[in-house]
Amino acid sequence: MGALAFGGLLVVGGCETSPATGRTFFSGGMDAAGEARLGAQEHKKIVPQFGGVYDDSALAAYVSSVGGLLAKTTETPDLEFTFTVLDSPIVNAFALPGGYVHVTRGLIALADDEAELAGVLAHEIGHVTARHSAERYGQTMAANIARLGLGILTGSSAVTKAVGTVGALAVRGYSRQQEYEADLLGVRYLARAGYDPGAMASFLRKLQADSRLTAEIAGKPGQADKFNIMQTHPRTADRIAAATRAAGVKAVREPMRARDIYLGKIDGLLYGDNPKQGLARGRSFLHPIMRFAFEVPPGFRIVNGARQVAALGPNGAAIVFDRAGQAFDGSMSAYITRVWAKDIGLGQVEAITVNGMPAATGQARLRTRRGARDMRVVAYRYDAQTIYRMLFVTPPEQTRSLNRALRETTYSFRRLSAREAAAVTPLRLRVHTVKPGETPAALAARLPFPDHRLERFLVLNGLALDARLRTGQKVKLIVE
Repeated sequence: MGALAFGGLLVVGGCETSPATGRTFFSGGMDAAGEARLGAQEHKKIVPQFGGVYDDSALAAYVSSVGGLLAKTTETPDLEFTFTVLDSPIVNAFALPGGYVHVTRGLIALADDEAELAGVLAHEIGHVTARHSAERYGQTMAANIARLGLGILTGSSAVTKAVGTVGALAVRGYSRQQEYEADLLGVRYLARAGYDPGAMASFLRKLQADSRLTAEIAGKPGQADKFNIMQTHPRTADRIAAATRAAGVKAVREPMRARDIYLGKIDGLLYGDNPKQGLARGRSFLHPIMRFAFEVPPGFRIVNGARQVAALGPNGAAIVFDRAGQAFDGSMSAYITRVWAKDIGLGQVEAITVNGMPAATGQARLRTRRGARDMRVVAYRYDAQTIYRMLFVTPPEQTRSLNRALRETTYSFRRLSAREAAAVTPLRLRVHTVKPGETPAALAARLPFPDHRLERFLVLNGLALDARLRTGQKVKLIVE
């Protein structure tokens, strides 16, 4: 195709056809070779944002073998895929152009057998073979060309800034049509590889149950879709069923589920936070590598991020903890007024001592898009080179009632001794064989969580509330 018109502008070339769907789309000039180059670049950038690569070569080889089998059944069997297990507890999976497929250990823990893992990988492979990233790239470029004008076409740096990165596109939501195509292709690849095509739908049910539970634990039961990959993969059981029918696959004789093999591969899998990023234990946050700990108030939920730790409380109250990006030789009072919060106009600045560490605090009231917010900052000098910081944000009507609890959090920050740090161990997934008389409630009581133990056990194992266990049945537990 020679040219396309967008908003009165003429765009030459840039059309591609997906070998998997046969559909032609505007790609913004991103051909298959360009996809491979950009995918490789963005893969290196995006992996650190999800905790890096999970350090388990045997599991990595297993996931790659499942993905490789599926890839050979596609319309482009010679396309080289790279499968990466990310060291993240969140439930997520995504693909970059050029065959870079990523799955988190959190998702691997939730899946119940090899077929369900294969269903996830097949769906992501479908996004690659359908060339959805190139299509979104082209759509974004077309929109920006129409908005910014013809002059943008003469400067590649401007185009790059206008459309953003491929990595950003990869974790942004797909359209319903693209999700439908990925499901259709994924079911096709599952069947060709000998897996049970129904595994895609069974894992979707687990995803939905997991997101509902996560939202309930977070105190936001009506916002389940914000807590898993449904944000970027808007799918329903009906849509998967429609895609399965449209795929026109023949019934698979003795389809693979490979549950025992799968459970054997994930026995011992790290669950939850990695000690390298610190661990949340109820209301406590402990970092055995950096050697510190603190405790948040009742009713606050800890969210551990790559660069900061947040604790989300009632009605918009929040605590944010991080490490200062640069060293500072002066007092902590000077640091918060001259460096960290120099443009805020802190009041009631006070030098304090917290568990032997020099510290300082100050407060201010800010105007935000959500209305007035009270802010208190605290900076701690951990050692000559290291400053840690806490930021407390509260709606004014809550500030007084939370004052004591937040003050206790301020003074809870402390160093961990070598013995305490060595005693901090991560959670692990263990496969347990059910013994006579054991019930879901009895096994759930063993889980090292402060709440929702039964619900966690049921969701982890894909069981209904009224489920009964059989002697000899294998289930997943979480242990310290």
